[in-house]
Amino acid sequence: MQLFHRRPADEIPTEEDTRTRILNAALKLFARQGYDATTTKDLAAAAGVAEGTLFRHFVNKKAILVEVATKGWVDILTDLLTELSEMGSYKAVAQVMRRRMLRMWESSDLMRVCFMEAQFHPELRDRIQLEVITKMTDVAEAFFQTAMDRGIYRRTNPKIVAQVFLGMFAIAGFSDRTIINPNASPREMQEMAEGIADIFLHGVLANDA
Repeated sequence: MQLFHRRPADEIPTEEDTRTRILNAALKLFARQGYDATTTKDLAAAAGVAEGTLFRHFVNKKAILVEVATKGWVDILTDLLTELSEMGSYKAVAQVMRRRMLRMWESSDLMRVCFMEAQFHPELRDRIQLEVITKMTDVAEAFFQTAMDRGIYRRTNPKIVAQVFLGMFAIAGFSDRTIINPNASPREMQEMAEGIADIFLHGVLANDA
């Protein structure tokens, strides 16, 4: 996953371009070898900048970690907003789930960094919770509340429904050893999305249970 698009190679790099290179390099290194095992020297070499340049853009290595996670999650939030706004109907969950799973798999480095490092760095966990997760939940909650108001979904706590929905696609996209197989065919991906959507919409109990 690239946090930002890069300029063409023949253009003179700007300060923003340099910042982007640092963040993209950090994402790859943190995902591959972990935050603690990655030195600022490693980051500078991977980004193609002098080590001192890192500290012109970021106070310290921890600030790079927090920025990587926050920027990446903002992209995911933006994608989710787009998906929900384009959802054909409140029953078209499989369509959204399939695209969400694909995009989350593309963001596997980001997910790995967040899941691994948030447990060790409270400031990272708090920043993601405050700036992204809470906003994602609020948006999804409003979406499902509208579906309930229109009689499409049964009345229940819309915040819980939103949390379950967000949790499903987060876990689905997090690891190729949990739900998504990176070698899955389009048919297998569609079947998985439809299965998750069916469970989300109808639960697991038989009608006469």
